[in-house]
Order: sequence, then C-alpha cells, then structure tokens
Amino acid sequence: MQIMGDDKRVFLPGKTSHGHYQIEMACVACHSDPLGGGEVLQDACMSCHGEELKIADDSHPITKFTNPRNADRVEQLDARKCITCHTEHKEEITMEMGVTLPNDFCFKCHQDVAENRPSHTGMEFLSCGTAGCHNFHDNRALYEDFLAKHLDEADHHEKVEVKELSLVDAYRILETYPLEEYPIQPLKSVDADHPISVRHDSMINHDWAETSHSKSGVNCSACHETKSSEQNSSAWVDKPKHDICMNCHTDQTNDFLMGKHGMRLAQNLDPMTPALARSVMKDTAHDKELTCISCHSSHRFDTRHAAVEACLDCHDDQHSNAYKQSPHFKLWHKEITGKSEINTGVSCATCHLPRKDIKRDGKRLVISQHNQNDNLRPNEKMLRSVCMQCHGLGFSIDALADRKLIEKNFSGKPDVHIESLDMVKKRLDLKKDVEGM
Repeated sequence: MQIMGDDKRVFLPGKTSHGHYQIEMACVACHSDPLGGGEVLQDACMSCHGEELKIADDSHPITKFTNPRNADRVEQLDARKCITCHTEHKEEITMEMGVTLPNDFCFKCHQDVAENRPSHTGMEFLSCGTAGCHNFHDNRALYEDFLAKHLDEADHHEKVEVKELSLVDAYRILETYPLEEYPIQPLKSVDADHPISVRHDSMINHDWAETSHSKSGVNCSACHETKSSEQNSSAWVDKPKHDICMNCHTDQTNDFLMGKHGMRLAQNLDPMTPALARSVMKDTAHDKELTCISCHSSHRFDTRHAAVEACLDCHDDQHSNAYKQSPHFKLWHKEITGKSEINTGVSCATCHLPRKDIKRDGKRLVISQHNQNDNLRPNEKMLRSVCMQCHGLGFSIDALADRKLIEKNFSGKPDVHIESLDMVKKRLDLKKDVEGM
C-alpha cells in the first residue's frame, strides 16, 4: 500500500469522534508515547480536560474510585481511567454527543436505585442521561438540593442577570500586560505608532481609533511588534497570530484553543476551516481560516459583529438560520439599536460564549468564555451559566430537552416536559407528611 505524503489517516483504526477528529493527524496529542498504555492516554485526556472537570465540580471524580472504601465500585466500573467509557475510534459505540459511551455504565453501580428512589421504579437505565436528569461529570444544575431551591419559578425572570464584562479592570492587574509601555488612556488616530515604512491607509487608522483598543491605550506596536530581549530590538509583524493576542487576552486565548475553533492551532496544525467541519456550514465560508481575527476582524475588533454576524457568516444549520426570527434576536436588536439597556439582548455569544468569573490578585473579574464547546454537550451544562440568567429552571430544562424547539431557536414554548422537579416536589411533600404525622 502506498502512503501519499504526510497523510496519516491510513493508520487510523476507525472513525474519530466529533470531539477529536480535527486533531486526528496530531497523533501525539493523545499517543505521546507509542509504547505507552492506559496511563499515557489518561495523562493526555487530563491535560486537555482536567481543568474543565475541576470547574464542573465533577460529580464522579477519580478520587471517588481510588478511595479504598469504594474498591467494590472499581471492580464493577473502573472509572479511574477516561478510556473505560470514552474509547476513541469506535464508531459503533459513539453516541450523539460525539463521545463513545457504553449503554450500561449507570447500571454498574446504581442497579438498586429504585429502592431509595421509588419514583425511579420502572425507568430504563438508558434514560439516566436524559436532558434534565443526570450528568456523570457535571451535575451542577440537576442535583436534588438545587432542584428543590428552584421549584415553581416563573418561565421568565423579571430582571435579566447577564454579568458585566470587566476587561479594563483586568488589564490593570494582569502581570503580562505592559502597563508602563501602554498606559490605559485614550489614543487618537494621529497617535498611531506604526513605522512610516509600513504600508497603511487612513481607513485602518480610523478603524483602530474607533475601537476599545485605542480607547484603552493599545497602540499599533502592541500587536504588530515582536521584541527580542537578547538583541534589544524589535521586528514588525504584518499579520499577528493568536499568540500575540495571548499577551493581553491570556484566558480568552487559552479558552479559544480548547474549543473547536482553535484546537487545531493548539496542536500546531493549520487553522480550522468550515470546509473541515462536520456541522453544516455555508459554502461561501469554506476556505475561511479560524483565528482570533476571523470573528473580531483585524482592526475594528467589533464585538457586536463577533457576537452574531461572525457566527452566521459560517454556520448554516437550522438552529443558526432560525436565530433572526427568534425572540432572542428581537431582544438583541433592541439592545444594539439603543432601545433597551446593555446586556439585555441575547446574541449567539450570550449563550455559546457566556460570561465567566476569574480571579486575579484576589479580585473577581468577568470575561467571555471563548471555548464555544464548553457548555454545548450535553446542553444541560448551559442551565446555570446561560439559561437561568433569564429563565426559571423548570422552563429551561424543558426547553433544552425539546429538539424541535432548539431547531427553531427557541421560538415558542417547549412541548416536552421533564419530570425532575415534579419528582423532587413530590418527595419533599411526602417528607413533610411523614414529619407531620
């Protein structure tokens, strides 16, 4: 068999899942040691997903299975290793979420669940992961105490609770931000410090002068100049890459490299293009390379464009195409036209790049999560970080379980009802009756 060029796909033992197919040519991303076994693969899994599991407050951490008191559980399901459940290149057991998963893994430990939860009598174990029920790793919005806390909530909150970004505050305390060289103060078009020898035009200067970069003191050289400490010199870079953005936007860039937009760059592969995607994309965008400036543009850095139009320029699925006919878009249009307050609109980014808290030097800051896949699968991960900013928990659970409603971009009310809150309410009422006897 003849192997053409550097194409290693001939060595793949099977189709790669949705989560990893982009980097299937970077074999060493997972197989860092060709002679290594499960331990090597486990290290590879945790190097990419370990931090995410910590943030998710993993409900089945490895420590649960390494505890000697739980030795019997390990005999039934060795969940100390990711590959026990998530075996790559096994298309026949790859589920809809894009990960491989055995059907019976819940049964291994919870076969007697009906004894403690009579409400679960007769339920199939294949239904444990139904939207609104249980997630193996991230159960933050579905555990009983949380459900009980949010019983009988209205479908819509009176006040939207989208967090305000605090980027400028972040720059003031970031150790990596060159505050002495670029003090946070407004700059004008005439202040642009590009060399005279560099090609430029008035439109570029004008675009830059209108951005938050110029208003915060970020000059041309901050992005276009690389400095050499050894030679005490600098070189002009016409087209800066994502590593330049990382100098100031460290958290955002790291998130971007973890998601499907940037994961190829993280493995030193060519940038992702819509032509490589398994999702439906517009033909006109097939050759577009995905980097930071794909959404934020080179000099305008228009966050409103990045929040909606940048997404719709590429994505061509039913959910995306239905957005501009949705109630969410109406709210977004009111915000950008000044008819409603800031952070009351719902853009693509509101849901798929939600705000998150970080801590720097003891201060709480709010930035956008740039790993657009962080809360997408399973979609119940969106409940606390996204849906509940505007909606009650019960409404949110039902909406995320309604596939047709999702395709319509949530135009209308859910036709699906998940009984999680009903069961909690019934259990609490029964407890009150018993205590009152």
